[in-house]
Amino acid sequence: MPVMRDLRALLKLDGFRKLLTVRLLSQLADGVFQIALATYVVFSPEKETSAGAIASAMAVLLLPYSLVGPFAGVLLDRWRRRQVLLYGNLVRAGFAAATAALIAAGVPDWLFLLSALCVTAVNRFILAGLSASLPRVVDTDDQLVMGNSISPTAGTLAATSGAVVGFAVSLTGPEGSAADALTMLAAAAVYVCAGLASLRIARDRLGPDADVIQPRVLAAVASTARGLKDGLRHLAERPVASRTLLSMTLMRFCYGAQTVTVLMLCRYAWTDDNDEAMALLGLAIGLSGAGFFVAAVVTPWAAARFGRLGWIALCSAFAAVVVLTLGMPFARESVMAAAFLLGLATQGAKIATDTVVQSTVADDYRGRVFSLYDMLFNIAFVSAAGVSALMLPADGRSHVLLLAIAALYAVIAWAMFHVKHDAEQLAPAHVSRET
Repeated sequence: MPVMRDLRALLKLDGFRKLLTVRLLSQLADGVFQIALATYVVFSPEKETSAGAIASAMAVLLLPYSLVGPFAGVLLDRWRRRQVLLYGNLVRAGFAAATAALIAAGVPDWLFLLSALCVTAVNRFILAGLSASLPRVVDTDDQLVMGNSISPTAGTLAATSGAVVGFAVSLTGPEGSAADALTMLAAAAVYVCAGLASLRIARDRLGPDADVIQPRVLAAVASTARGLKDGLRHLAERPVASRTLLSMTLMRFCYGAQTVTVLMLCRYAWTDDNDEAMALLGLAIGLSGAGFFVAAVVTPWAAARFGRLGWIALCSAFAAVVVLTLGMPFARESVMAAAFLLGLATQGAKIATDTVVQSTVADDYRGRVFSLYDMLFNIAFVSAAGVSALMLPADGRSHVLLLAIAALYAVIAWAMFHVKHDAEQLAPAHVSRET
């Protein structure tokens, strides 16, 4: 099969394999860390969680470090990305260990969330750095498409595996907050491994080129406003990339609203047992991760068959149907099936979006653009949580919310079909096939 042949060729690239290892370890640790947060904030028996409380926690953890995005981009276009992967993971390990100590000490929630915020803030540098580095470890555009299928999807599967590990530690460890603290320490240990794995990559291998490195950190920070403005202008000059990015951001909004819905269903609608609720959420995460894996296999073929923009449109249209047919009953079995299919649709669209953005943005702007990409993702997710908090009843069943999500998916699909049509009208024949 051509896909397997391309995959074998990609895995023969030494730089790609090493970068993938760093991603897998980093996102494995992320999965463990996120489960530690979820079990402490949402599933603690002594806490009465509401959709509003979930939205507040997401806002505290996501919105502030969304502001780090532009700074991360400017610095990533100046700092050696290998060093960002090394020191970023080690710093995260330190903050995760500190968060574990705060959990064990039973400090107020705001102090715990502040420490956790530091871990997720550094995560912006890591994920943006991984995306910006990928074009430096592949040789051709086809390999970049395959790399965007394998790397983020494998990272998501690693995060899902980390979530499973986190669940196992939480369920089999000591009682109460001690289990959450132990899970957080496990995340810290894996962050250390991720940092050490980056040492296998040459210091200058991931870029940026030496002539754009600005060694003085203060000078780089001072240029943030100008760099952000340049990045936005660069993106605005590429309408296909900017419209694709907007569509993916709206899909992220839909995914965020569904995430809160499933969480509330697991917590209150399907069971009264806290451990069973955690197991149900773990199953939903696992099924979504399986959908991500299928997307990685299917997307290279689908993007070649329908074009990258056409595949995004099809994924969004498919998601609208899934929400209406499988989400609306709010039954365990149908929602779990929807988790798998929406994972496939969401990740398939994201793989294509990553490739569109990477292929149309110059290398010395990629750090800034991908940081903006992450920032939009976080704002969309938090906004979805806020909307869900206003619309969801205590048990998570809201037909109005799901109808609105399905309608938004349909609008995205319609818009992306038009973007594809416009791109084909303006581009030469050999380029239009790529859209």
